[in-house]
Amino acid sequence: MIDKMLFEKLKSNFSEALLVIQANKVRTFLTALGIIFGVAAVIAMLAIGSGAEKEILSQLELVGVNNIVITPIPDEENEENSEEEGTTETRRFSKGLDIMDVNSILNTISTVKYASPEIILDTYVINKGKQNKVKLIGVNPDFFQVNNVTIAQGKNFSKNQITNAMPVCIIGKKIENKLFTGTSALGKQIKVKDVWLQVIGIIEEKFISDKAQEDLGLRDINLDVYLPLKTFLVRYRDRKVLVDKIEETGNMMIFFGGEESGPKKRIPRGNYHQIDKLTVQVHNSNELTATANVISRMLKRKHNDVLDFEISIPINLLKQQQKTKQIFNVVLSIIAGISLLIGGIGIMNIMLASVLERTKEIGIIRAIGATKRDVVFQFLAESVLISIGGGIIGIFLGIASAYIIEFATGIETILSLNSILLSFFVATCIGLIFGIAPAKAAANKTPVEAMRHD
Repeated sequence: MIDKMLFEKLKSNFSEALLVIQANKVRTFLTALGIIFGVAAVIAMLAIGSGAEKEILSQLELVGVNNIVITPIPDEENEENSEEEGTTETRRFSKGLDIMDVNSILNTISTVKYASPEIILDTYVINKGKQNKVKLIGVNPDFFQVNNVTIAQGKNFSKNQITNAMPVCIIGKKIENKLFTGTSALGKQIKVKDVWLQVIGIIEEKFISDKAQEDLGLRDINLDVYLPLKTFLVRYRDRKVLVDKIEETGNMMIFFGGEESGPKKRIPRGNYHQIDKLTVQVHNSNELTATANVISRMLKRKHNDVLDFEISIPINLLKQQQKTKQIFNVVLSIIAGISLLIGGIGIMNIMLASVLERTKEIGIIRAIGATKRDVVFQFLAESVLISIGGGIIGIFLGIASAYIIEFATGIETILSLNSILLSFFVATCIGLIFGIAPAKAAANKTPVEAMRHD
């Protein structure tokens, strides 16, 4: 019975509060603006934060958690750097990054789990008389494990195919769609440049954003053709092959000399490195920095103290990006919280003004039997309704803002039910908290004092 009476009182209070709000629509809307923009800002900021977190996690999956990336520096870059520094001294001879370095790293450093070299050639695949640009990548079987690449159909390179440099390949999903529309490419032949290759596997399609490709130096694996490293060196290109004449257009190690048995001298010309990229995976992430330092010292010694390579740890770069984005999101969340706080202060100010305007009304209802508790509930109902109304409008505005931000800037935003419910709950609490002071001010007025108020 008591609960039913309390429910009826609350129902009556909220009905009366709704009538007051309807009678003062413009003032109510202006009062709720702080809540509206605060809720919208919270939802939009949380959506941006979730999108950034997803992007970081997807990039971590792409680069691998425990990977170290070693990239060779061609002669042109070294010569440009020397010119910028004003150095004219001839650089020492370096054999460049090659397969021997890969084997040394694997056999010498105990913390290394895999070492995956890559040789990259921009070329074309011929299909029905038409040429399509592709990247031809020479790899070993560990490449797919190290780079979290799944072979959806077919199989990885076998030991026999690797040893005998057989003309086989694994292709990206987009290559299959381009060359074999509506049919499977498994077992089919494709002509890459002037070599026919048999397709033995197809990679599972993976989305890689343009930003990830730019920031992390990643390729779109869906457009790549992979073949065994030895097959690439034998059938396409090996920069370690020595020649005795000057090749006018080649990008290989150029040698010249007198007789065949005489001394030969290297002319720095283009990219003399045998491999274009080396990804080293360690057993534990806490071994990354130490292993990278050991690799750096080892390679520098093997390259005659020539620093013609650079080493990076992608996960460290991503962690730094993540930290920066977290700081950015915290700042934006604080700004959104300040908006909500200002909205609450606005509600309190308007409700205090409303108390002054309705002093006689308060005196009348107190005179006819309303208790202090009834008056408190009445004014709290009004402030809560304003907050709820502002929160609902703010939710729609926040959802719209998230979509507009994604469309206008390309930043991925992810809306979640939890963020919407959280912002709405906070808005309601603000209405309740900031409505307490005006409600108590109204309830503390005695009927006689209120009736005498001009």
